[in-house]
Amino acid sequence: MTKIIENTDKGLGFVETKYFTFGNPPDELKLESGEKLSPVTLAYETYGTLNEDKSNAILILHALTGNAHVAGYHPGEKDPGWWDNMIGHGKAFDIDKYFVICSNVIGGCHGSTGPSTINPKTNRPYGLDFPLITVKDMVTAQSYLVKSLGIKKLVCVAGGSMGGMQVLQWTVSFRKWSPPQYRLPHLPVIPSADRVQRGRQASHHGRLELERRELLRQISSTQRSVGSPHDRAYHLHERCFHGEKFGRRVKEEHGDKKFSPDFEVEGYLQYRGDNFVKRFDANSYLYITKAIDRFDLTNGGSLEKVFKAASR
Repeated sequence: MTKIIENTDKGLGFVETKYFTFGNPPDELKLESGEKLSPVTLAYETYGTLNEDKSNAILILHALTGNAHVAGYHPGEKDPGWWDNMIGHGKAFDIDKYFVICSNVIGGCHGSTGPSTINPKTNRPYGLDFPLITVKDMVTAQSYLVKSLGIKKLVCVAGGSMGGMQVLQWTVSFRKWSPPQYRLPHLPVIPSADRVQRGRQASHHGRLELERRELLRQISSTQRSVGSPHDRAYHLHERCFHGEKFGRRVKEEHGDKKFSPDFEVEGYLQYRGDNFVKRFDANSYLYITKAIDRFDLTNGGSLEKVFKAASR
């Protein structure tokens, strides 16, 4: 489990990521596609202390480009984990009471097995030979981690966006992991959905077949920069991109290419896109967005019936 190297009055101090490996032959992880993945490694961090009967565990699930580093600091980094304001002493997920777990999903690129992982059959990164994964596959892999810690019941499973999809999948796949009184009331889902509109990935199919890494990098950079303003509320978007922050201000310095950014907002979006591709593997981005696009908790049925079954 995560070693907290230093505690501070305001936060957790430095934390260390750990790794759990499972699925060695003949016990490979069977995916929804019918393919098998072996071995499987999950990067994870934990916070707080697991009590004697191991009944105080909370599982936190990250969004599309998240990772296991949900709180505290890594040595040499200036920014804390992505949900540091929610996890810690006396915070919403109080580690004085609860044992908090967060892992990087399979298909990811922050320590868990994904397209950038070395394929043991070829001794080269999987790349596009990595099997297709689903949100259910992510949750199944998480269940192996939780079981390895000796935990039989979870007090709470929480997450937003793609993390929320995983929470919903937990209600269907592993509802017995929470005591009856905790099953639905203690499953915080922060803006998410039981399914998404189809078709986003279709435009990338031809590009995927090219297997050109630089092209994939450009795809993910473009998607990230285009998506950036739309992740914000409308009035913030207007204020930021058309109002006081950028407006139509022209950059003082221009690049040496015809289509270098002219406006400050263009430079900002390009900066965000470039930083993104430096920290996130393009293939992981495509695999995970594919899993999001294919997610349908009800399989075309009724969400009401799914939740009724999960609450029994």
